Amino acid sequence: MRLAIDVMGGDQGPHAIIAGSAKAVVEHPGLEVILFGPRQQILAEISRLPQPLAAAASRLAARDASASIMPATTAAWALRRGHATSMTQMLRSVAEGEALAGVSAGNTAALVALSRRELGMIEGISRPAISTAIPARQGRRCYLLDLGANVDSPAHRLVDFALMGAAMAQCIDGTALPRVALLNVGAEATKGNASVREADRLLRQYASGQYASNSAFDYQGYAEGGDLFKGQLDVVVCDGFVGNAVLKASEGLTSMLVERVQMAFESRLSGRLASLLARPVLRRLKQELDPVRYNGASLLGLRGIVVKSHGSTHADGFYYAIQRALQEVEHNLPARIAGRWQAPSSDGDGARQP
Repeated sequence: MRLAIDVMGGDQGPHAIIAGSAKAVVEHPGLEVILFGPRQQILAEISRLPQPLAAAASRLAARDASASIMPATTAAWALRRGHATSMTQMLRSVAEGEALAGVSAGNTAALVALSRRELGMIEGISRPAISTAIPARQGRRCYLLDLGANVDSPAHRLVDFALMGAAMAQCIDGTALPRVALLNVGAEATKGNASVREADRLLRQYASGQYASNSAFDYQGYAEGGDLFKGQLDVVVCDGFVGNAVLKASEGLTSMLVERVQMAFESRLSGRLASLLARPVLRRLKQELDPVRYNGASLLGLRGIVVKSHGSTHADGFYYAIQRALQEVEHNLPARIAGRWQAPSSDGDGARQP
């Protein structure tokens, strides 16, 4: 199995991305990685890998790409002038079948636009959606989408997100009938903007079987922000502006709570003694809630597999983004989304029709 990696997108520089890639290669004997970026810099970083990561060197291939997409680069610039960048070359490797998936920690807008051009969209889907899993109660997780690819989404696109999110939960988690909800400011039918209310109407029709003989999900109606973490939903749908804000706030809150718990134990002598006894529990809590373990967001709707890593991630976080890509390759996610796609077409007013 071969993956393509853009080493130039992360805030931590190539070192973190190459170290995370090496960790994944060490743990997966059949994995090879193509690293796109300045060749000499990549080779220098590989030569500095510590043991046992140095054992991965023979399966890390450096592919020269001297140009890169900057954080402030617009999607329009990337499409017009980004042909020689590490991000574009990584995506082209996936499009041409050289690699089975691509991973980048780079500019989100550029990655979405270039992925759409280089890989193309599954028939019936107009734009990609970014999705990731959020930890919930009882060891469950909930897929949230969109996370920023579509800042302002009309109703029919929210329906697309629901279908893609349901396919993700079915393929990756084996959930037979995913429970899907629309994120809103309240559960009442009158709440929300016009797009959300129209999407609710369309999703109720779809879930009832009006658009298909067998519904792909169990539509639960509106959900509020706190419902994400209760373990009672598998997919929550919203536009990219709301989704990105919810995700970043959740990650910040989780990190703060873990730190506060540790500080509370360590603030007094009795607390420090209790901390020694509770250390295994605290370690497990931190591992379960650590946002690093959930790094890696899927670009759904593409003909190929692309995973977006946090730009600020370190080696461990990038390793988890690669794990997400490997999962999607294992389940052949784009093909399974395409095979289950029964989205009704849009009429002139934007409403979905069978």
